[in-house]
Amino acid sequence: MARKPSSGLAGDPELLILSSLAAGPKHGYAIMLDVADFAETKLGPGTLYSAITRLVEQGWIAPLSAPGRQRPYRITPAGLTGFREQIERLRAIAAVASRRLRTV
Repeated sequence: MARKPSSGLAGDPELLILSSLAAGPKHGYAIMLDVADFAETKLGPGTLYSAITRLVEQGWIAPLSAPGRQRPYRITPAGLTGFREQIERLRAIAAVASRRLRTV
């Protein structure tokens, strides 16, 4: 069952959207379904499209031309670089957290 994004890095809408788009271009609804599937997290339309707007403004994703109402988005080269950097930071944080949890 999907739930609303949790607080913290794993619930960050931008991170979830970039994770979805790393698999290929998708329109907003497809991103919502993908995130619900792989992260078991529900991104509401307001959260989703606000985060998409921020990512477009940063140059990390870009809209593609498409017929109809649904506009697909793709991750840009700058977005891939930034996404990889974020994932590496998450890995480093997770490694520290795992080590510290072993001592608890």
